[in-house]
Amino acid sequence: MRLSILFFILVGSFCMTASKTAAQPVADAGFVKVRDGLQFPEGPAWNGRDKLYASNCHGDWITVIAPDTTTIFLRAGNDPFTFSKTNGLTFGPDGHLYACDFGIGAILRISPTGVSEVFIDGYLGKPFNRPNDLAFDRKGNLYFTDPKSYDRNNRDGAVYRCDTKTRDVTRAAADLAFPNGIAFSADGKWLYVCESAMERILRFPVRRDGSLGEAAVFVDLPGGDPDGIAFNRKGDLYVAHFGAGSLCVIDNKGTIVKIIMTPGKKPSNVEFAGPDLRTLYITEDESNAIYTCRVETPGVRLFGLK
Repeated sequence: MRLSILFFILVGSFCMTASKTAAQPVADAGFVKVRDGLQFPEGPAWNGRDKLYASNCHGDWITVIAPDTTTIFLRAGNDPFTFSKTNGLTFGPDGHLYACDFGIGAILRISPTGVSEVFIDGYLGKPFNRPNDLAFDRKGNLYFTDPKSYDRNNRDGAVYRCDTKTRDVTRAAADLAFPNGIAFSADGKWLYVCESAMERILRFPVRRDGSLGEAAVFVDLPGGDPDGIAFNRKGDLYVAHFGAGSLCVIDNKGTIVKIIMTPGKKPSNVEFAGPDLRTLYITEDESNAIYTCRVETPGVRLFGLK
């Protein structure tokens, strides 16, 4: 009898959680595959003009997708400290591509011609753990997530801030359980960070000096890892829900307003692209492919794009 009561309590608790976080309309966006044969694609980054770049976390190259072709932009060379294993990518105000290299624990800067260099190699004399994703603020400073253990009981991840003029690095937030996707609100006043091992997204106020205030839980997303994120111009946050097979669209109050089913169970990241920023790209790791669809509301133009 006690087991039966416990069963119904657990089921009821799950249903209550699910109703708060996932009892929303499910939409079919009509995704079109634009590239397959990849190796755990991640970090899609639009250059602001005509190309999309993406990492291959289990490979040794960065893919570039242009209107008429898809090819390899950069492949790891003989010097592993120049280029190793990349994850998150984004463009900076200088027109260079910035990459999280989790193989060597560093942030890379890559020129438009594919020449790479180590931009910052660690904090307090030690390499970073597993740099994951990154975003520029409106002043051109770089923020990035650096997870270590995937364990909610061992919160050893952090968010770092780099002054790109001096390359000085400060720890902006600590004690996080696998910090992952990262994005600024359109006004730059809030920084959103996916805390994957906790299945939730945090929101930090950004102070005038670039430091972060106390985090608050923006939304809980049980059933998978909130991974890459991007905002549209309405202030809705698109979240790649890795393992759940969907994109969650969340309004500025933290309410899920739409769930878009993806072609596989492991969407890893999302990016608005195209001249009108209404072309949505996703990287998907079950099918090892990149897909695209058109959306009604344009995405926010990232601060790193000039």
